[in-house]
Amino acid sequence: MQKIKVMSVFGTRPEAIKMAPLVKELERREEIESYVCLTGQHREMLDSVMEIFDLKADFDLNIMEKRQTLATITTKTLLGMEKVFEEKKPDLILVHGDTSTTFAGALAAFYHQVKVGHVEAGLRTYDKYSPFPEEMNRTLVGDIADLHFSPTKANAENLRREAVMGDVFITGNTAIDAMRYTVNQDFRFDIPELDSLDFAGKRVIVVTCHRRENYGQPMQDIMHAILEVVNSHPDVEVVYPVHLSPVVRECAFPILGGHERIHLIDPVNAQQMHNLMSRCYMVMTDSGGLQEEAPALGKPVLVMRRETERPEAIAAGTAKLAGVEKDMIVKLASELLDSPEAYAKMAKAVNPYGDGHASARIADAILWHFGMREEKPADFCAE
Repeated sequence: MQKIKVMSVFGTRPEAIKMAPLVKELERREEIESYVCLTGQHREMLDSVMEIFDLKADFDLNIMEKRQTLATITTKTLLGMEKVFEEKKPDLILVHGDTSTTFAGALAAFYHQVKVGHVEAGLRTYDKYSPFPEEMNRTLVGDIADLHFSPTKANAENLRREAVMGDVFITGNTAIDAMRYTVNQDFRFDIPELDSLDFAGKRVIVVTCHRRENYGQPMQDIMHAILEVVNSHPDVEVVYPVHLSPVVRECAFPILGGHERIHLIDPVNAQQMHNLMSRCYMVMTDSGGLQEEAPALGKPVLVMRRETERPEAIAAGTAKLAGVEKDMIVKLASELLDSPEAYAKMAKAVNPYGDGHASARIADAILWHFGMREEKPADFCAE
C-alpha cells in the first residue's frame, strides 16, 4: 500500500498546541506517512509544546530573530520550505489558522503544486486589518487550500459564501482535543508563584494580552482596566503570563508590575496554561485560542478586542466582547465578579467548539479525499 505523505507545518505555540493532537492522530493511521516541519516563528514557546506532546520535528527552519518583521517571517519561511519540498515531496501539507507561518507555508506549497489542508478554516471578521495580520493570512490561505477543516458550521458557511475551491468539512476544534492530553486534577505547577496560589480561597483571573492590533493606547487601556479590577476586588488575584514581545512587556510591567496580587510571569507551556485555566475563576484575553479552550473548562471569557472571528462563543454565551476601552472592560469584569447569576450563566453555557474528536475527523477526511475511505466523515454538530 502506497502511503499518503502528509506534512504538518507550524511555527508558533498556539499552532503547535492545536496541531499536536492531529499529528498524534496522523501517526496512528497506517495509511499515512506523517512528517512535521517547524518554522520556529516563536522559538522558546514552540519548543515547550513539542516536549509536552512528545513530538519530534523532521525539519526545523529555525527562522526566529529578534524584533522580526512580518516580511522576514514570510520570506524566510518561503525560502526554507523550498528544500523541504524538494526532499520529501509531500502529497499534502497541513497548516493551521492564521499566522505568517500558515500563509507562507500554504504559498510555498502552491508554488510547488502541493495540496494544502487548512486546519481551523473559515474564521472571519471581514476587516482585513483586525486582527492584523491574521485576518488576511487566513483569508488568503482559504483561496489556496484544497481541504478546509472548519471548527463550526458558521465557519463552513463563510467559506461556502466565498465559493472557495476544494472540500469543506466541519470538524470541531483540535484545541479541545489537546486538553485531553494536558488537564489533570493532580497536576502540580513547577512555578512556585503558581503552586502557592490559593485557588480555593481567592478568585484567580487569568489574563493574556499580546495582539498586534492592541499595541499602543488600546493595550495601555487594557492594563489600566486590569489594575482597577484588582484594586476594587480584594479577593481577586491576577496571573498574567506576559508574552516575550518587547512591545508587550514594555507596556505591562510599568503599569501592573509590583502589585502584590498581580503575578506577571514568563509565558507558560500548554500544560501549565490549561491547568491554570481549569482552576481559575475566569479568563480575560485578546487571544483566539483561549476563547475556545476556557469554555471547555467552564470558565467565562472576556475578549479584550474590538471584534472577534469567533462569534460562536459570543452567541453561545461562553464569552463576551469587552472591547479595548477601560470602562467597559472594568464594567463587564465587575459584573462577573459581583453577580453569581451572571457568572453561572456564562460558566454553564455549552461550548460550541468541539467534542474532543476533531483530529479523528480530519484524518478521516484526508483518507476520504485521497480515495482510501469510502464515506465522507460526518460533520461535527454542537447541539
